[in-house]
Parts: sequence; C-alpha cells; structure tokens
Amino acid sequence: MAARPSWQGHLRLSLVTCPVALYPATSEADTVRFNLINPETNNRIRMKTVDAGTGDEVSRSDLVKGFAVAKNQYVLLDKEDFESVKLESTRIIDIESFVPAASIDRLYWDTPYHLVPSGKTGIEAFAVIREAMDKKRMIAIGRLVMSTRERICALEPGRDEILLTTLRTHEEVRDVAEVGPIDLPKADPRMLDIAEKIIDQQRGDFDPSLFVDRYEQALREVIDRKREGMPVAVAADEVQETNVVNLMDALRRSLGNDGKDGLQKRPPAANRNKPTKPKARSRKRVA
Repeated sequence: MAARPSWQGHLRLSLVTCPVALYPATSEADTVRFNLINPETNNRIRMKTVDAGTGDEVSRSDLVKGFAVAKNQYVLLDKEDFESVKLESTRIIDIESFVPAASIDRLYWDTPYHLVPSGKTGIEAFAVIREAMDKKRMIAIGRLVMSTRERICALEPGRDEILLTTLRTHEEVRDVAEVGPIDLPKADPRMLDIAEKIIDQQRGDFDPSLFVDRYEQALREVIDRKREGMPVAVAADEVQETNVVNLMDALRRSLGNDGKDGLQKRPPAANRNKPTKPKARSRKRVA
C-alpha cells in the first residue's frame, strides 16, 4: 500500500514557492501490539463511548470537542470551527530563519518526516532550496499546522528529500533543575583516566542496524512458547549496582585486562550483539 501524506501544501523561501508533501519518517507497523481480553471467555474487550451524565452510549461520529471553561461547562467546537482558523502555516511552510544545527538543544527535537516535492510543478525550486541548504550546512526553521496546532519545525537536506523534524516548544521542555538539586562529586583523576580509556576502547560509528528491541524479541519468544503450550520461565533480575568500595576495581576490570598497561582491544558493545534483521537507515544530520 502506497504511503499517504500527513500534510500537503507549499514550501516557501522568500519569493520561491513549491508544492510539497509530508510523510512520516518512522513506523511502528512491526511493533508487538496487544488487545485487552476477558480471560474467562477469551473474547476481546470493546470500549464504549458513554455519556457521563445519562449513561447512554453515544456514537463517536456524533461527538465534538469541548474546551473546559468551568466545572461541567464547555465551549463546543466542531469541524467548521477548526477550519475557520486560517493561519498561513496551515498550507505553507514558510522558512523564517537559518541556524547552526548545534544551536538547537537535543531536547527540542521531536518527530521526523520526509518532505518531498508534490508533483512535477516546482520540483526545480525544491531542488534549488535543498541543495543551497546542503552547501551552507544550516538548519532552516519554519512553522506548519498539524493536528490542530502550529508546530515549529527544523528542515535539513536529506539524500534527495528534505528532512523535516517538528520541534518542541520552550514550554514543553522541562529544565533539569525541576528534577531536584544534583550535587555531583569531583571525579577521582585515577578513575577518570580509566573511564576515558574504556571510552576509547569502545569507540565506533553509530549504526542503527546493529540494534534491535531485545525486549520485544523476548516478548515474541514468550508469545511463541505460550502458543505452543510450553512453560515460560520467570527471568531473574541480574542488575548489580556498583558501590563506592569496588568502583575502582570495576573500572579496571572493565578494561578487559585487570588494569594492566596497554589496552586489550575488543569490538564496540553494539557489535557484540549484532542482530540478523536490520532496521531503518540512520539519519544524516547537518553538523
């Protein structure tokens, strides 16, 4: 089945405009999913939409959205009300500025999409915008309306497309200070030296094809065993915390040679559990 665009409109850089379509860059199609089942009947449970006041069941097609203004008091909005909000970003991604990629904190990056030309009209303009961004190695900042809200977005050149990533707003990002005071001790220089050697020992390039969801794999194995009527063993908790007393010893052992001079080379951690089924390709973000 051909992919359907999440959004269609135009991309605009100053006076240059071209029609574009937006497609999700990620998929959860292969994720393990469950239904709620009544174990006594082995039947699936269905959720009903019920009026909280009368208890009557209501068809979902008859429902509208409501904004609470007081207890049990709502301002109702239907489809026409949402369509009456005519922001330019509803149909146009207007590039407002260009910034270095490093200036955007990683906490703000949200959901990635593929932005591609829509039809043959304006495809040359799209190519010019993408290639100019690639040569300047800058991130474009724009806005678009999706799912009844205006989203800030970052645009960067991909292979033949433009990668558009929605960005969280400042209000959506929590400062670490909200977690509570963090009083870290000064690292022991000897321990720090060993930790740096461990980092050098396990250095490598990021390759997402080397990683799979091991929890989901284990779940599938449990499902297969139960499907065949086989018993399922309860896994033991193997987590062992490192305390202050043996931290130096643990660091030395982590080098793989009990802390002796010279490092024993070994493959990065990712390579030691290389899966047989690759995932999607990695993103190439502008540096």
